[in-house]
Amino acid sequence: MDDLARMPALTSAEADVVDNYLTVVDCLGRINPARTEDTYRALVAAQKLAAHAAQLRDALALMFQRGETTIHTGTLARALRLLDAERRIARLITLPESRTPPGP
Repeated sequence: MDDLARMPALTSAEADVVDNYLTVVDCLGRINPARTEDTYRALVAAQKLAAHAAQLRDALALMFQRGETTIHTGTLARALRLLDAERRIARLITLPESRTPPGP
């Protein structure tokens, strides 16, 4: 069974929450000063972060307005795992000192 067949059914708002959450995570990973040496790339990611954070907020607001007041964590966690969230989130942490590239 491929990953698409195992993807849980999500409302359109839940799918937007997952998509925008992961985009926010990706932006934060590109901004992480412990992992990037390119100021311009970090700047562009920070600009995108603001837009995607607003889209994430809007998706959550839409869920709430529609009466979707419960976040089904098990279902959304499964979707996040299938979309490789753990690898993407790992870019947010600081590398151990022994693996940190030498500074200037």
